[in-house]
Formats: sequence, structure tokens, C-alpha cells
Amino acid sequence: MKKLLVALLGVMLIIPIVSLSGCIGGDDTNTNTNINTNTNTNTNTNTNTNANKVITLRTTGATFPKSQIQKWIAEYQKVNPNVKIEYEGGGSGHGQEAFLKGLTDIGRTDPPVKESMWKKFEETGDQPLQFPEIVGAVVITYNIPEAQGKTLKLDGDTLANIFNGKIEYWDDSQIKALNPDINLPHEKITVIHRSDSSGTTSIFTTYLNMVSKNWKDDLVGKMVDWPVDKLGRGIGQKGNSGIVASLKSTKYSIAYTELSYTMEENLPVAALKNKDGQFVQPKDETIKSAVAGVKSAIPDPTEGYKEDLTQTLNAPGKDSYPIVAFTHLMVWENKNGKHYSPEKEQAVKSFINWILTTGQESEYLAPGYVGLPADIAMVGLKAIN
Repeated sequence: MKKLLVALLGVMLIIPIVSLSGCIGGDDTNTNTNINTNTNTNTNTNTNTNANKVITLRTTGATFPKSQIQKWIAEYQKVNPNVKIEYEGGGSGHGQEAFLKGLTDIGRTDPPVKESMWKKFEETGDQPLQFPEIVGAVVITYNIPEAQGKTLKLDGDTLANIFNGKIEYWDDSQIKALNPDINLPHEKITVIHRSDSSGTTSIFTTYLNMVSKNWKDDLVGKMVDWPVDKLGRGIGQKGNSGIVASLKSTKYSIAYTELSYTMEENLPVAALKNKDGQFVQPKDETIKSAVAGVKSAIPDPTEGYKEDLTQTLNAPGKDSYPIVAFTHLMVWENKNGKHYSPEKEQAVKSFINWILTTGQESEYLAPGYVGLPADIAMVGLKAIN
């Protein structure tokens, strides 16, 4: 009987121990969902949560950096297959609105956000952060059959007078004086411009306002009431892709767009007269010259609205292309988990760390874009880390 009691007592003691060890093992496997936040600059940064869970990030806004964003996403997802990144364009204005409403995780805008919108961001109870992600150029492209193989030259006043409708024909004396070697036809100029809220438009119209007294203050912004439309010679299109498609199908047209779009479609681009009086085409070296020619004063990302768009426009230097600009990222500080879950916050940080380090290397840059100067990239890195 005593032996039976001892055996029963032994079994009773073993059962709780086995049960306890089973609970510990279960908690360990079920909570192992932390993302590796390694911020090294190599491309092996791993943000996988576990073998089965996929984190989806949404990024919305500017189409100015579309080709660059698509390349970054493709390259990043090769080494981070458990992070799915969805990109929607729609323009800078759309990006700002979507970011405000919490419809996107990472907003994108070409011009810095204005103070009025920044205050709306802050009213959400979270702290917005804005900083540059890449450098690009706005270019002038044209469809003139008689000018095939020729580079059109334009200065600020001539460009302003074309886009405000004062210059009606391609063989206008103002254009001919700059292009004596081109047989310009007596054909009406069709001006193609953005119809949506566009950062590209904001950059372009700000530049025109800087270089020509013929471009008034009320014609500057993401959306413009184009004078040429009232003359029946303007066509509005959504997105840079829409601009390029319209230009290709419209003889004797002219348009502004981002450099990468013209490179993809093998379209001609004009040489623009820069601050030093030189006619310069947009190339890597002329874009870099424009950025190097100014002291880029990037404010603290918590006060992104204070950034001056004009600092890289019409920059000094004989080799500087005159319409160069940063395009920007917008993310949340995520106070008290206001906008991101812990997993999503880590995924956002990891992706942006990669963009501002590995993503700035030449092999990860799309044609038409130039990497940030190291000190400018560091502004964003410090903010998110």
C-alpha cells in the first residue's frame, strides 16, 4: 500500500512540471514576431516577421520619382520577401491628402508641405516627419517633326511666354533668335500641362516665377489656372505618364515632365539657359552641379514645412541644370501607436533606412535620378532612428 501511495505521489508531482514546461515553450514560439531592425547599409537587411506573416506597406503621392520608387521596391523586396510594398501615384497633392487621412503609410511629395497642411497633420495627434529621398529634374520636351535630331534652346522669358500663351507659333522671333540652326515651322504651339495637383507643376511654375517677370505669383502652385487653356491651345493631363502620352500623339506640342519619363520614351529635351548664361541639358553631372552649387538648408524633419523649394532652382554654376529639386518622404513619428502597429513601424523604419543608405548607391538608382548628398541623407536617417 505504501508503495502504491509513493507511486501516485510521484505521478502527481510530474504532471505540473510537464504542463509548466509546455506553457513556456508555447509562449516562446507564439510571440517570436519581432522584426529585425538591422539598419546596416548592405542589401541583406531582413525585416521578416516569420515565415508566414507578410506585412503590407502602402506609399502614395508624387509621380516625379515613380521610376525610382518602383526600382527601390523591386530591389528591396528581393531581400525582404515578407514585406509587400504597394505604390500609388496620383500626384503630390493626393499624397499629402492620403497621408493626412491615414490612407497611406508613407506619403510622397515633391515640394515641401506648406505650413497650413502641416498644421492639419499635427491636429491628428501625431508628429509628421518630412525629408528628401532623391534628387530629380523637371525637363521640357517637345514634338516638332522638323526639329528631329536638334536640341531646342530656351531661356526663362521665352519658356514663360510659351506656357502663358503669349507666344503662339513655333517660328516666333523670340524662339528663332535662340535657335537659328533649326528650321522652325509656322505651326501653333500646343501646351500640355498637368491637370491634377502636382508637385512637378509646383516645381516648374516656381522656377518660371523666379526667372521671368512674365510669370505672375498667382500662376505658381500644384494646380494652376493656365492662361493658354483660355486661348484654346492648352491640354491638361493627369500624371507624368499622361503628359508624355499626350505629347507623343500631338504634333507641335510642348510639355514639362520628369527626366526619367523622357529617357524611357526616348523623347528630346530642351537645353535651358541657366543662371550663368549657359544652355544646359539635364544629365547626372548637371543635376549634381545644381545641388552642389547651393547650401541645401534642410530643416529638422519635425518642421519640414520650413524647407525652401527655391534653393535648388536656377542654381549658380556654369554646368548647373536650372530645374532641379528634391522629392520628399512623409512618415509619422507614431506617438502612442497612433498610425502604425509595432510590426508596421519597424517595417517602415527598415525600408526607409534602406532607401537612404543602400538605395542611394548607383546600382539602385533609376535613370534620370541622382543620389542625395550624404549630409542630406543623414537628416532623414537621424529622424527615423
